[in-house]
Amino acid sequence: MSLRLFLLTLLFNVNCSNAISQSKEPNILFFLVDDLGWYDLGFQGSKFYETPIIDSLSKRGMIFSSAYSSHPRCVPSRYGIMTGKYPARTKSPGPGSQLKSSEYTIAEALKDNGYSTFIAGKWHLSRGNSGSSPEEQGFDQNYGGGDSGVPKSYFYPYNIQTRGRGNENAPDITKLPEVEKGYHLTDQLTDLTLDWIDRNYVSKKSKKPFFIYLSHYEVHTPFEGKLDLEEKYKAKSERLYEGKILKNPFSFESTTGETKLRQDNHIYAAMIENLDNNFGRVINFLKNNGLYENTIIVFTSDHGGLSNRGNGRPLATSNLPLRAGKGHNYEGGIKVPLFVVWEDKIKKGLSNTLVTGTDHFPTLLDLVGIKLMNDKHLDGISFKNSLMGKFQDNSKRPVYWHSPRPRPKSTGDLANTAVRLGDFKLLDFYREDRIELYNLKEDQGETNDLSDIMPQKRDELYKMVKNWRNSVNATE
Repeated sequence: MSLRLFLLTLLFNVNCSNAISQSKEPNILFFLVDDLGWYDLGFQGSKFYETPIIDSLSKRGMIFSSAYSSHPRCVPSRYGIMTGKYPARTKSPGPGSQLKSSEYTIAEALKDNGYSTFIAGKWHLSRGNSGSSPEEQGFDQNYGGGDSGVPKSYFYPYNIQTRGRGNENAPDITKLPEVEKGYHLTDQLTDLTLDWIDRNYVSKKSKKPFFIYLSHYEVHTPFEGKLDLEEKYKAKSERLYEGKILKNPFSFESTTGETKLRQDNHIYAAMIENLDNNFGRVINFLKNNGLYENTIIVFTSDHGGLSNRGNGRPLATSNLPLRAGKGHNYEGGIKVPLFVVWEDKIKKGLSNTLVTGTDHFPTLLDLVGIKLMNDKHLDGISFKNSLMGKFQDNSKRPVYWHSPRPRPKSTGDLANTAVRLGDFKLLDFYREDRIELYNLKEDQGETNDLSDIMPQKRDELYKMVKNWRNSVNATE
């Protein structure tokens, strides 16, 4: 063999080796925030909350302007993410509506295809010995995920109320190591995540790709921030609003989409900044240990921000220009922030592709090269093409939300079913015999009801709603 041929052969082998290395299955970090509103981040337009780290990373990937949860409440929305199915298929929300052991989750799908799986934080899909704990639904390691949907305090011990107003009847958060008194829950969940990555991918250098489901309890109630951050935002609120108190801080009536008019809760703002800092800790750790470039990062919320004052609860956030918030099928209750980053693999920019919580399951499978499981994620559609910068027409795709168990004294909502098709959205308040129709392209705040003006469109969407409820055997 000549020297030239030898060198060419060597170069070919090196290039092949690099190609193999670069084609290794990507890791996945799914960063889910509890109760975070569509407008609660700097890159979404907030002038009060400060999220510089999240904002910066969002620019490295694809931001979705029409991203939705699969339900305006915690349990059913998480069901949609985990299963790729509409929550209405399992009578959710409702008694016994938590995840059934027979369900097949995205964690199980990834684990069955060679992934190490990890959860830290809120699960909220099991009840007692239902057979649906994270460990029974595909996760190798679980820290803090169980029946509970809320801590009694964000400062250790988490299961004892301190200065915030939490749910006294909430199940205790379990499966967390003891830490010093006063340690913050979000900080600990981040610590445990970094420790797991360090043990398995820095020290031991596992050859398996990982799926991390980092599901923070923050920014759900109780409202408890770190005191230094609370003072920072208290001063900022006074500076921005000059101490002016609104006589009526809401628009609309409670059961028609009560909407907080401004973002001014300094404690809630402190919680958001703490969340941003912890998100940065994870991203920096991935970068410093050579894991960032081969990790798909998904950042989103489980549903819209809390905007109602029910049960004497402190006011949380404003979702304006969207109407209402958590619990409602108006835009403020179901529209969520979403961006996906995979450095140098997916496009950077803004997409108007309609995405909902059920779509994460097939999309992640699609991105990592696992064959889609259409018999599992029944209602999810992969948005991989949008991530790759390709046109993905969803103008003819209807998306549904069904909320049969309202909480008029808590979040101020009423039982209803909603559908979006193209620019139009219909809400069927079937117990009140009332229908509302909106053109979201022209009226994202849902203030101009077109149901009497456009009877043909109203009837078309109403028929779709009735047929869909029957098809999924939804509870009314």
